[in-house]
Amino acid sequence: MKDLLSEIQSCNICSEVLPHPPNPVLSVKKNSKIWIVGQAPGKRVHESGIPWDDASGNRLREWLKVDKDTFYDARNFGIIPMGFCYPGKGKSGDLPPRPECAKAWHQKLKDAMDEPELILLIGQYAQKHYLGERFKENLTETVKQYHEYLPKYLPLPHPSPRNRFWFSKNLWFDDVLDYLPKRISQLLS
Repeated sequence: MKDLLSEIQSCNICSEVLPHPPNPVLSVKKNSKIWIVGQAPGKRVHESGIPWDDASGNRLREWLKVDKDTFYDARNFGIIPMGFCYPGKGKSGDLPPRPECAKAWHQKLKDAMDEPELILLIGQYAQKHYLGERFKENLTETVKQYHEYLPKYLPLPHPSPRNRFWFSKNLWFDDVLDYLPKRISQLLS
């Protein structure tokens, strides 16, 4: 596992197309109980090197009902974005995660790690990759049908403050937010 993480940290397969030098951001242990598979680091996370070190991370920890110490203990949460490096800014937010990371590293990580008790799939890129044909017509329908993917997967929208319209439009998501911390608490106890 140590060698694999070292390889990932020195990865530069998409350096030609990144706006900044590569800075792969992830946090895993061989025995991480829960995986958080998100999109890609934002600029702030790129600069700090700490996954979910932003407003989205604050909201995610609120959803999970865990403090930073619990969240950043990789025995609890393995943090594996679809793209390990900041992809740059687009017209309406950050660009999508670079596809090279998932192709090059996700299977190797899965092979090197113990089977997690739960995989949180945050955003459509993670959901499409891990659920494949089981992904519904869009993220909203996939998250709405979250029971279909349990106990292995739990699809979630991105906790970004930019998604406030989605949260106000999809009040049923409160059901997911009732279930989520209870399940996390069970797995971490």
